[in-house]
Amino acid sequence: MTVLPPTTQSDARTRVLSLTSQFDSRLQSVPLTPVLLRWTAESEDPEAVQFGHQLQVRRDGGEWETSAPVVNADSIDVPDALAPLSPRERRSYRVRLATGSGWSAWSEELTVEGSITAGELTARVIDIKSAVEGPVPVLRREFTLTDAPARARLYISALGVYEVRVNGTRVTDGILNPGWTSYQERILLDTLDLTPHLRAGANAIEITVGDGWYRGRMGFADRREIYGDRIGAIAQLEGMAPDGTAWTIVTDDSWRGGFGAVRSASIYDGTHTDLTAATGDASLPGFDDSGWQPTRVVPADLTRFVPRAVVPVRAVEARPMTMTDRAGAVALDGGQNISGWVRLEVEGRRGDTVTVRHAEILEPDGALHTAALRTAKATDTYVLDRDGRHVLEPLFTFHGFRYAEVEGDARVVSATAVAISSDLRVRSEFTSSHAALDRFHENVRWSQRDNFVSLPTDCPQRDERLGWTGDAQAFAATANTLFDSESFWASWLRDLEADQTDEGGVAAIVPDIIRWGDMLMGGGPAEDMGRAGWADAATIVPLASYEAYGSATVLRAQLRSMRRWVEHLRRRAGSDILLPQEPFQFGDWLDPDAPGDQPWAAKTDGLFVANCFYVRSAALLARAEEILGEDGAEEHRALAARVAEATWSRWREDAFRTQTGAALTLEFEIAPVAERASLAEALAENVRAENGRISTGFLGTPLVLFALSRNGHLAEAYQMLLRRDAPSWLYQVDRGATTVWERWDAIKPDGTIHAGEMDSKEGDSMISFNHYAYGAMIDWVYRTVAGLDPIEPGYRAVRIAPRPATSLRHARARIDTPYGNLAIDWSLDDDGGFTADLIVPFGVRADLDLPVTSGSVVTADGAPAPVSLGHGHHRLSVSAPAVVPSDAPSS
Repeated sequence: MTVLPPTTQSDARTRVLSLTSQFDSRLQSVPLTPVLLRWTAESEDPEAVQFGHQLQVRRDGGEWETSAPVVNADSIDVPDALAPLSPRERRSYRVRLATGSGWSAWSEELTVEGSITAGELTARVIDIKSAVEGPVPVLRREFTLTDAPARARLYISALGVYEVRVNGTRVTDGILNPGWTSYQERILLDTLDLTPHLRAGANAIEITVGDGWYRGRMGFADRREIYGDRIGAIAQLEGMAPDGTAWTIVTDDSWRGGFGAVRSASIYDGTHTDLTAATGDASLPGFDDSGWQPTRVVPADLTRFVPRAVVPVRAVEARPMTMTDRAGAVALDGGQNISGWVRLEVEGRRGDTVTVRHAEILEPDGALHTAALRTAKATDTYVLDRDGRHVLEPLFTFHGFRYAEVEGDARVVSATAVAISSDLRVRSEFTSSHAALDRFHENVRWSQRDNFVSLPTDCPQRDERLGWTGDAQAFAATANTLFDSESFWASWLRDLEADQTDEGGVAAIVPDIIRWGDMLMGGGPAEDMGRAGWADAATIVPLASYEAYGSATVLRAQLRSMRRWVEHLRRRAGSDILLPQEPFQFGDWLDPDAPGDQPWAAKTDGLFVANCFYVRSAALLARAEEILGEDGAEEHRALAARVAEATWSRWREDAFRTQTGAALTLEFEIAPVAERASLAEALAENVRAENGRISTGFLGTPLVLFALSRNGHLAEAYQMLLRRDAPSWLYQVDRGATTVWERWDAIKPDGTIHAGEMDSKEGDSMISFNHYAYGAMIDWVYRTVAGLDPIEPGYRAVRIAPRPATSLRHARARIDTPYGNLAIDWSLDDDGGFTADLIVPFGVRADLDLPVTSGSVVTADGAPAPVSLGHGHHRLSVSAPAVVPSDAPSS
């Protein structure tokens, strides 16, 4: 029995480094749920262990209340033992930890503020009459305050996307707010702190509302008004005067509305801004809105508005662009493929038109390659309103581009590429002695950043940019390694469940504008609900989140969705154990050996793939039920075993024949134990015979390196990883890629650009140079090359297993785990020895699995190495280490 030390006994060597909750600390307010606390710590005492903790809380600035000490080693999702947050409530927390030596000092303070619920909205959605892809509405209201407020909060959202300005200042927290969710079920409600922006006397607020994803053109079906034919804003400004007097201003029909300089704004096509149409700053008091019209109340179900729980899209980087004159235009190069836009500074005259077109790559003659855009115009235009200099940026759009061209009479003074993304915190770093691998790592990071724009999209440039579930599940583990994606997935998974059919089917894209659009147009559900490896995001993504962050919150929230998906599969199988041939399967999409215009026609049978994922989903559901202590784990584990046995019996030869077949059956534990070694050897022989050539599509690629390395074939895994000829990961780098390509041969060895032709409808094509799916192997790089391999959820225990290779003699990596920074810096010395500097966070156990041979001597901190290490900075060495032969053919 653990006995806590007296509360007066101090441990000055142990400190709490950070105290957070399940919500990003940058959110002004959070949903009204129980607060779950998380903390990291450090200790100069190598023997220190957390035995317990004690909390302090104060509400709305009151006195600190101290809880009783708790015997507990947990530091993730620790409840505060209080009721859920109340609307507008502010709670502050501190924590201290108990070790064998005593109690740490109290942590720094964490403050969490509750949002409001839809039931407390007295505001209404308002608009003025506007046309799709027409001039963008601007709504405004003036008001007078006796005193500057002691506190002011603006609760705001929109049918569409919005920007807010108050008293001449942009106050919006994010870009394209409220973001894209399954609008028919939920729309995010933002909270902005307007306290510093309001003053005694006259004030004004301006809300600009665009079509965005709500009413604008979206999807390859070229639909508009998918969620409704009217856009509008809802805003509730609540303030408190210094004397405690409360006041509220809401959107209603007393507001005024008109149009300004933005004449059209489309996510796909770009923004047209005519500065000569601007009539002044409507966010300033005294603006003349007498020519504007009264606003109207839009009938809307306010229960759809829910507090934001994920950070918004923001500008995350600004990159200067080089400028070159080209055929009467100015050619721009940002050096990096991004999602965002060009910020231009130009010198011109009133009436000059400036046109900016965008593209990911250039044609061989230097022209923009625009074929990949399909029907997306990706063009921003401006009309100047005066002589002189202007800084020009578009509103309510974004483009996928590295290159741009500017046409017009105005002189371009400077150009900046503004990159946007959901503002997730960077979680990791990796560098090595292999420059091309390092560049590919950065390409993957950029592709995630560029495609995590409110939701996980497939690509940021063409007339698509949809939340494909297959891409998401394939990349989830790597996404979690590179960025803190926990709340991002939690939000998107709520939409995945909202879009499930009554029978539990899961869409190929989420939000599911295909099925929702069909239903609004009077048709039945689209036949797109259950593609293997796509719909299985319902089970794969929640478990990936749990493994990466150690929190069961997402599992608990998604358990019903997971069960409904597996039951959907079971019903489709009917009296048979295996799934039938229908529906159409995407299969191992974009297998490099499939016909270029038929990416679904992979070598590995689509029905085989579907049943492999049936096994996987059933097994993951069983694991989730076991973690949560729920009934059903034994039943679903048995279901997975039955389907696995039947799958192996029917498709054994297919498993031996293809890389994806082998990878699926090895990694999903479908191959019987007695046949795993021979199957892995067949996979390795395939790789050797092909000189490391990868032949997997979207579903096999995340698994193939693990299937090799976990079954004793590291040399073949490295041969595949470091191959330079097409198809391979590093071939893209050698071709100048700065993001991950959609097709292995997007640029062919002869330098020509893949046309992306598709055997679907006339003129259809599919080619992107910014598509993260094939980057899903980066999680393997962290686990195997760097050797930071989690063996318990959230990195509570890790296997330190770096694997040096003849072509990879050094690696440095860091991962910001829930317990703190886990880091390694290893290298092969000139004399052939292996050394590593290792940092283990407080509360983490590091099991050593170093690259040893029979003649190795292994030390840790100058002494014989133990089996496991605790927190602290450690120096490891291995004499006569094992080095993986990894020479790969170069182009």
